[in-house]
Amino acid sequence: MSVLVFLENWEGKFKKLSFELVSYASKVSEMLGQQAIVLSIGEVDASELEKLATYGADKVISIEDDMIKAFDDQLFTSIIAEVVQKIGAKVLVLANNNSGKALAPRLSVRLKAGVASGVCKLPVSISPFVAYKKVYSGKAFANVAIKTDFKILTLAQNSFEVVESPKPFVSEKLQVKLDGSLTKIQVKEVQKQSGKVLITDADIVVSGGRGMKSPDNWAPLVELADLLGAATACSRPVSDEGWRSHDEHTGQTGKIIAPNLYFAIGISGATQHLAGVSSSKFIVAINTDKDAPIFEAAQYGIVGDASKVLPKLVEAVKDMKSK
Repeated sequence: MSVLVFLENWEGKFKKLSFELVSYASKVSEMLGQQAIVLSIGEVDASELEKLATYGADKVISIEDDMIKAFDDQLFTSIIAEVVQKIGAKVLVLANNNSGKALAPRLSVRLKAGVASGVCKLPVSISPFVAYKKVYSGKAFANVAIKTDFKILTLAQNSFEVVESPKPFVSEKLQVKLDGSLTKIQVKEVQKQSGKVLITDADIVVSGGRGMKSPDNWAPLVELADLLGAATACSRPVSDEGWRSHDEHTGQTGKIIAPNLYFAIGISGATQHLAGVSSSKFIVAINTDKDAPIFEAAQYGIVGDASKVLPKLVEAVKDMKSK
């Protein structure tokens, strides 16, 4: 028996999220007295797979096939379910991202499994099996008991520390029967954006709201992001007004993010916005309204006009980097 963790790869590479998942699965497997086995689907170099042993993977199973051209939830569901049954896994760990949210319900039905989505800590107990997660946009926590024999957990991004727990690298290339009729997605064109940090991958995000007053006032915010190696983001009203691209919109109706550090500049902190950023480890708020809801969610706050505070913050970062 084992704990199986499925990892996506991005052009044959793993990201920090991948190592979080392996670290988490390794600790869960220790609690259960089982092995932590990683499943990689698609072409990934052996040197990249070997990294996974550093974070506690007892074994790495890789599946490569010419039929696997892109992520296809139906095809991947079939593959993962087959691997689960072959190795006799009892727990499956997925990322709580778009891919994980597509796979978890399908696998739940196929494997008759209970699901705890968006878990952010190790299970509270093993017998009974109780998972721990945030609810109500991070304003409360819930213990979720899973009573099925097989269990599925989706891990919230940036909620579990990457922990090095080196083990010997053991790998296996597994052959599975692929049903071509399940492949529905065809990639016809790939357009890459370069020179910009993606919001969903960034450790630091600098975000602006209507308190920035005008799109003409965005330069200091972008400069701060550049200095910190951060991604830029915005609230929904800003993207609706056309001040910034909808790709930067964070919140319940935009991108859900969980950076280590989130700057909320001129953002009041409406419930819908906080729903998308509440998993951030640290939130720094700058707002003229001392009673703005954002200050309740923030660990650090500055009451002041962004147009006056931002230039000083930029200069402070420049001074720090010059030393």
